[in-house]
Amino acid sequence: MMAVWDTLRLAFGTFLSNPLRSFLTLLGIVIGATTVVAMMGLIQGLHNQVTENLSELGANCFQVQRLPFGGDLPLAELARRPRLHEGDLEAIRGLPSVLMAAAEDSRGGQKVSTALRESRANVSVWAGTPEYFQTNSISVAQGRAFTETEHLDARRVAVIGADLADTLFPGGDALGQTLRLQGRGFHVVGVLKRRGSFLGGGNPDNQVMIPLTVFRALFGVRDYRVSIQAQSAEVIQRAQDEVSLLMRRRHGLKPSEEDDFFVFSNESTTEMFNNMSQIISVASFGVCLLSLLVGGIGILNIMLVAVTERTREIGIRKALGARKRRILAQFAAEAVVLSLAGGLMGVALGIGLAHLARWVINLPTEVPTWSVVLSLAMSCGVGLGFGIYPAARAAKLDPVEAMRSE
Repeated sequence: MMAVWDTLRLAFGTFLSNPLRSFLTLLGIVIGATTVVAMMGLIQGLHNQVTENLSELGANCFQVQRLPFGGDLPLAELARRPRLHEGDLEAIRGLPSVLMAAAEDSRGGQKVSTALRESRANVSVWAGTPEYFQTNSISVAQGRAFTETEHLDARRVAVIGADLADTLFPGGDALGQTLRLQGRGFHVVGVLKRRGSFLGGGNPDNQVMIPLTVFRALFGVRDYRVSIQAQSAEVIQRAQDEVSLLMRRRHGLKPSEEDDFFVFSNESTTEMFNNMSQIISVASFGVCLLSLLVGGIGILNIMLVAVTERTREIGIRKALGARKRRILAQFAAEAVVLSLAGGLMGVALGIGLAHLARWVINLPTEVPTWSVVLSLAMSCGVGLGFGIYPAARAAKLDPVEAMRSE
């Protein structure tokens, strides 16, 4: 045990005796460990945020729409896809596994005003049938949502986001007030629960929600999206199959033809995110391995220099009875300690960058424990792998020849 402690003490002493040279040698390992820890923390934060934001699509819910998210389909083919309309909504509502369905539409870049104040032209206008609030898990903090009667009668009522309420009615009660959208007056009947934005995307707190019938009068008949709630979690897959079969039949698709609509749920969106995060993880590990390779070459070089500089010391120790394995262990330990120090610095820097992201981009980052352990293990492995040759070379030195070295 004393021999092990002496070996580690000598290794730390060597590291501290040349701090600048040691730090420059370790830059590759520092960058590699930082990359793994920081990227895994960011990916975990993205996963947490995506999971939270997916709750917008309510329990047992999914959505059908004309266009997919991303993909590589030609624009001409997407443009030929038929639009969803009110007949599709009513047909979906009649399926046995469907509890309710809501049509929805939206328009961004709108300006909303009152008699005294005006918003910037960045307000999103969302519209839907009354079921929209439930199929998208939207909570009203003050007041109420609009009703079926208000929807059918195309009454100009609005439920607004918390940020928009603060902008238009600072320090006051928005309920019962009047705002203007597209030159028409709307009676505010509710204020939404504050949710916060995600990665600079659309801000759900800066929006106006109005009945779909009113939206169509303002902006014309556009492209429906239909959000659907299944009877229960057990039949959600059956409900998706029923909707897909119904839409294929209504669009006259042959069995050999692909769907000309897009169905997505929390599960499918999570799968898309997981595929994306896997690609990012592989790229991050590629950068990490390249950095560790550069760091390993640096350790190999610095340890060969150390053996050359300490040849006389090695000869004296061997003449005094030090065995080959003790010399080998000492230089191998120095290489491992050197690379471990780089790994620790990289882990600390990676954790710092991950926590910085919480403040800069409001992302709930969380560094997985396994990424810290993996970074340190890889750092030690690189130190041992690239340090074993210089250590073996030192252990094989002839003591007589070594003591003659100047």
